[in-house]
Amino acid sequence: MRIDVLTIFPDLVEGFADASLLGRARRNGLLDVRVHDLRDATEDVHRTVDDTPFGGGAGMVLQPEPIWATVEREAPPRPLLLLGPGGRPLDQAYARELADLDGFSLLCGRYEGVDERVRRHLCDGELSIGDYVLAGGEVAAMVVLEAVGRLVPGVMGNAASAGEESFSDGLLEYPQYTKPAEVRGLAVPEVLRSGDHGRIARWRRAQALHRTLADRPDLLAARGGLSVTTASTAMSSARGGGGAAVRAPRRPGRRAAPGSGPPPVTGSIGPVAGVGDFVASGRGRVSSSLHEQRRSHPRGAPAG
Repeated sequence: MRIDVLTIFPDLVEGFADASLLGRARRNGLLDVRVHDLRDATEDVHRTVDDTPFGGGAGMVLQPEPIWATVEREAPPRPLLLLGPGGRPLDQAYARELADLDGFSLLCGRYEGVDERVRRHLCDGELSIGDYVLAGGEVAAMVVLEAVGRLVPGVMGNAASAGEESFSDGLLEYPQYTKPAEVRGLAVPEVLRSGDHGRIARWRRAQALHRTLADRPDLLAARGGLSVTTASTAMSSARGGGGAAVRAPRRPGRRAAPGSGPPPVTGSIGPVAGVGDFVASGRGRVSSSLHEQRRSHPRGAPAG
């Protein structure tokens, strides 16, 4: 898979993309991450990429020409997605969509953003990682690189890992334990040491449900709640599969609002879609599907 990043701070993105899991994937030829410095497309001695906004106002705006010239020179894979607040939120389902492509590109805004003509006529869409303000799109690009890159086949050492993590099926991941079996009087649940893989799988599923009910009921509410049977299974999972009691952790300082609680017990759980969440962690619109965008805007052609 090829992912191109257009930025005025290439070293920031390169350093991240060359480390740990992503770096190993690049060296093994699984990920082709190309970082382009927008300043390389400038022609003045100061390598200027920004200017003051028409109509006045604070801050600077990235100029259109260096961005256009970079796209024409490098022919980055489409879709070209602007990292900005008006975009489709990045969640685990969206990360999977991107991972299924042969490639895509990210444009990092800076200062007060990019010239509107770039957003409307060059980019294919916009992507957001959350409703908060960053100084630029580089950190967002790193989030997308990791959330998507780890889903590319072969990147993760254990292919099963991606299917068992939080949000992989709309639930938080079950609790994890490692050696020693007991520390400071706290023991690992007996079921995990039983060697009974069927029982362990049932315990993990129940714990994932219980943990999601306790910490992120919004994920279940988005699906319409739980069936009576599923809710009963989740609540009884606190017994830890017949061993010591295991309570799902709650976020520090978080209190339940009056009248809040588990989602209504209705419908069937089925696969629950994660809303605004993905593994690597964060949140963040493209009007049509990514594959439709690629057909509508072939490589190098501006969006309408």
